Amino acid sequence: MRVLQVLPALNSGGVERGTVEFARELVKQGHESIVLSSGGRLVDQLEAEGSRHVTMPVHRKSLASFGQILPVRQLLKQLKPDVVHVRSRLPAWIIWLAWRGVPEKDRPALVSTFHGMYSVNAYSAIMAKPQHLIAISHCVKQYILDNYKVDPGRITVIQRGVDTRAFHPAPPDAAWLEQLYSEHPQLKDKKLILMPGRLTRWKGQEAFLAMMADLLQREPEAHGVVVGGAEKNKESYLAELEAQARELGIDQQITFTGHRSDIVEFYRLADVVCHMSNKPEPFGRTLTEALAVGTPVVAFDRGGAAESLSACFPEGLVPPDNLTTFAAKVHEQLHQHPRIVVHPEFQLEHQVQATLEVYHRAVTHS
Repeated sequence: MRVLQVLPALNSGGVERGTVEFARELVKQGHESIVLSSGGRLVDQLEAEGSRHVTMPVHRKSLASFGQILPVRQLLKQLKPDVVHVRSRLPAWIIWLAWRGVPEKDRPALVSTFHGMYSVNAYSAIMAKPQHLIAISHCVKQYILDNYKVDPGRITVIQRGVDTRAFHPAPPDAAWLEQLYSEHPQLKDKKLILMPGRLTRWKGQEAFLAMMADLLQREPEAHGVVVGGAEKNKESYLAELEAQARELGIDQQITFTGHRSDIVEFYRLADVVCHMSNKPEPFGRTLTEALAVGTPVVAFDRGGAAESLSACFPEGLVPPDNLTTFAAKVHEQLHQHPRIVVHPEFQLEHQVQATLEVYHRAVTHS
């Protein structure tokens, strides 16, 4: 099949990394993989792994973006994909309006993935328009059914799959470790508590710092590592977090690394990984990645993240927003040798096969 995936950009984040991983697997299985986005730091990797990238400004939330409808319609007529897979709302609008202008007999099958529990409005409703919808967790499927008039038969739950060839138990790379300790000598011989995720208020970095202040009373050798960069125009949030760490008196026990592309090594080095989003997440990619390398995860019991942890490591669940219990659970995990199982439905191979089955059904019925 010729598959066109569409998303706003290819910088960082679970949707972006998932798109690139899935594109690579499509190529490995002999399909033709094309991605349409406004570009970004992952384009080089995407192309190196055999996919084609088409750069168009399908990311700007402005009326000017609808000027892309005709160019995208021309692209659809030129590429003649079997399936177009939309992964975000604005590109979905552009694709939908372009697609409707293609003669019916020539239209590709349309599939959307609900990567989030979007605000419920006419703008978000576009994600429910395609013939086949993928929900990345059962709570996302329930969100779709609660808010849109969708036949349940059009929805398939496919959990985000972790690539166990990249994320598997192993000691951190020796050269990587040497380089890390030369950059951050304060991390050496410490019990590292990892907080991965881009710097944004709902990801829970403020709660993490408050939790670390509590944990350090019990575990003085602990050190918090916040891995993730701030989005453009949100750099001031990092300064806020640094100020909070100083106010709590723990700034010497917290390291902010900024954006990193070597997250697997951090997972392997960490003693515990934290997931502390302050609202239900549709899925917790960092959870399954950390668990796949054998590192215990502690997370609030809500949303798609709780689904993953309930299945793979229920010992890590904590009542939502209870930071005292969270710190106690992290402390407990520092002194355990947990048994962790990442079940097949949370692995990339399953995600790829299940998505291809959706594509085949979509092509057959389009």
